[in-house]
Amino acid sequence: MSRVKNVISTAIALTLLSACAKTVSTSDNYDFKPPGNKQWLAGDHHIHGKFSAKWDTSTQPPTPILFGDAHYFTALNAQMAKQHGLQWMVTTDHGGPKHSRVNLEQAYPELVASRKAVPGILQFYGMEFDTPNARHSTLIIPHTDEEAQQLYTIESQFNRREAFPNEFERDTEAFMLKALKAMQAMSPRPVLSVNHPARQADELGQFKKVTPEKMRLWQDTAPDVITGMTGIPGHQAATINPDGSNDPEGTRAEYYGYPTHGGTDQMTAIVGGVWDSFLGEGRRWSITAVSDSHAHYTEGRTDFWPGEYAKTYVYAQQDYDSVLNGLRGGKVFVTMGDLITELYVSVSQPGKTANIGDTLITDDTPSTVTIAFLDPHTLNYHDDNPSVGRVDLIYGEVHGNKEFTVNNVNPTTEVIKRFYPGDWSRQGNYQVMTFELPASASAGYVRVRGTNRAKELEPQPDVKGENPWTDLWFYSNPVYIDKAK
Repeated sequence: MSRVKNVISTAIALTLLSACAKTVSTSDNYDFKPPGNKQWLAGDHHIHGKFSAKWDTSTQPPTPILFGDAHYFTALNAQMAKQHGLQWMVTTDHGGPKHSRVNLEQAYPELVASRKAVPGILQFYGMEFDTPNARHSTLIIPHTDEEAQQLYTIESQFNRREAFPNEFERDTEAFMLKALKAMQAMSPRPVLSVNHPARQADELGQFKKVTPEKMRLWQDTAPDVITGMTGIPGHQAATINPDGSNDPEGTRAEYYGYPTHGGTDQMTAIVGGVWDSFLGEGRRWSITAVSDSHAHYTEGRTDFWPGEYAKTYVYAQQDYDSVLNGLRGGKVFVTMGDLITELYVSVSQPGKTANIGDTLITDDTPSTVTIAFLDPHTLNYHDDNPSVGRVDLIYGEVHGNKEFTVNNVNPTTEVIKRFYPGDWSRQGNYQVMTFELPASASAGYVRVRGTNRAKELEPQPDVKGENPWTDLWFYSNPVYIDKAK
């Protein structure tokens, strides 16, 4: 970690920016009003069911063994997602030899039935794509009359594990780029988000299979398909025994090499690290949070129910197109343990405002950053009522510097303001804080994170046996700042 810290410590310009910036006072007499006619809709894009099969390879072709790797019917997953406060979800079963026929002929009819059985929750069709020359990604199919055929086309032609026994023929970067070009040419286009990107890493900044270099190339090839990555991975109950006690040998999120930081993948958790290097290049790159549910920890597995612990909130209307467009556009924040249920981040100058996922075209005057969150003040699914202990405002510059790409760092990025409960005021149902951001000579972005651990200034590497319910974080996606031409 010392290399990253040393790089960030050289960000003299941002230090000066922080020093000259000031917190703007707020008034308890003003009620904060959320923007627009949309709302924050909670969801989960990584959920497995009975069609995540194991395979009997003694037959040709191999025979799928349903319920082999995940235990639940689609409607049960949907019912539990709804019970735990979700408004949308994606079924993402693993592939395998000729699994495209399983999805088309068995999984899709069950999804159609589940939509009727559990109304009120949007149920997208998708899969956990076996990414050529990498690991796994969530593939979300737009909701149309052709959704079953669209997934069948992608899975049968491009899923790495579809081929048997010669999977290696598809396991190349060239084949991945071929798949992405095909998806980019589709109408409507699917969404592909990289799952648990640093799970294979053995050290900080040392990546295997899924690398920043590959992800950059993927997005360059299919910019409307590749949207980002999972920041808060699933399997967060891996440190909990079936009876609810802590397993001292359990590894949070099943990151067995280099650990998560506060339950967060290192590519997201490190300020000035991989995520910020992408943003500093000028990329639109967003993060999400998932359960990766296969079976509940009370049944001896490592998972929470969808929505029980982690949620991805999308600012959208309650329909398929709006939610998918929100995901694609980065209008997203993520949270653990229901620490918050709404988060608004805006950057404004007189007459213009940009919110999460949007871009503000600025002139050479200061901007006002406004942060508002809703603490539900209700018990979460661990029967706790956690409180936000600190909110961090993070700023980074956009330069397109080659150093960002080569070293996977953005040395301009740092926390420019830490807010504590005494720094925000209650306005209606919301806790609100503002900050004056001086004019900058370059483009940039702001993003926000928060935690219940006020004294932990950076999310620390998770130790074995850590109780996930005591270490909670939330993250906003960026608000982008560009200069008037």
